[in-house]
Amino acid sequence: MTNIRFDIPEHIERTLGGDANSLANAAKEAFLVDLYRTQRITHHQLAEALQLGRIETDGILNRHGILLEFSLHDMDQETDQLRKARD
Repeated sequence: MTNIRFDIPEHIERTLGGDANSLANAAKEAFLVDLYRTQRITHHQLAEALQLGRIETDGILNRHGILLEFSLHDMDQETDQLRKARD
């Protein structure tokens, strides 16, 4: 697992409010959603990175105004997960 770190000016941090963890989580989510938007990761990879299920991930994408696009790979991943859950 890779950690990505960046600094923001203190006056921006104060303006945003919240604690460091909530800001870090928001930055992580925005970065990962942008990777999905630019088709650098799949829906399945986004869900895995955010540690969410499909429906919760769809909600995140909806909140960011991203239309859902499922690739054949995404469908295969979903099918495999459903088979594992059934067994």
